[in-house]
Amino acid sequence: MIPSPRKYDFLAAFLTYLIPGLGQVMQGRIGKGVLYFACLYGLFFYGLWLGQFRNVWLANTAKLPAVRLPAAGEVTGLPKDLSYRKEFLAQFWIGAAAWPAVLQYLSTDPLPAHPADDEAWQPKPHAVFGSYMQAPSEAKLNDLQRNSDTNWDLGWVMTVIAGVLNVLVIYDALAGPLVRDDMNPDGTPKSPTPTGGVK
Repeated sequence: MIPSPRKYDFLAAFLTYLIPGLGQVMQGRIGKGVLYFACLYGLFFYGLWLGQFRNVWLANTAKLPAVRLPAAGEVTGLPKDLSYRKEFLAQFWIGAAAWPAVLQYLSTDPLPAHPADDEAWQPKPHAVFGSYMQAPSEAKLNDLQRNSDTNWDLGWVMTVIAGVLNVLVIYDALAGPLVRDDMNPDGTPKSPTPTGGVK
């Protein structure tokens, strides 16, 4: 008898989005969940540290020049903001660890329209997160890129990889544990079948 297909576990997938590996732990795959948690958070936060905690952010670009995308034409709002900071499309999938950047995005004033204005522009610190994951000014960003070594670039690449890998971990939680041939769909072992004769 062929076992019925397993149903997708959307709760586990959501929990794994929030915190990598949490959905696997909920499913009883504790070793795998802890491994995912340690590896992905280790990669993400080490990358964040390499970037001096200035490489995960999303800026409000309402005052910046318009952006035209090939298929969509001129875009505004969130699509425009993401076009200026494409890295965040991947960083977002690390889950709750990237949410401070979203809260900073929602509460910080738009970036200034002209570079000359940027020299004096300083975003107001968030009431809870301060300047953590807040979009840096153009002057600060240029300083990070010009006067630091390659660690800043390596750091944001690591945070992007961590977010992309968590998409695979989310799917692993969604699909659930593999059902082996020697196990019943409810997880109990199948009774052994007698063998006899020679094929």
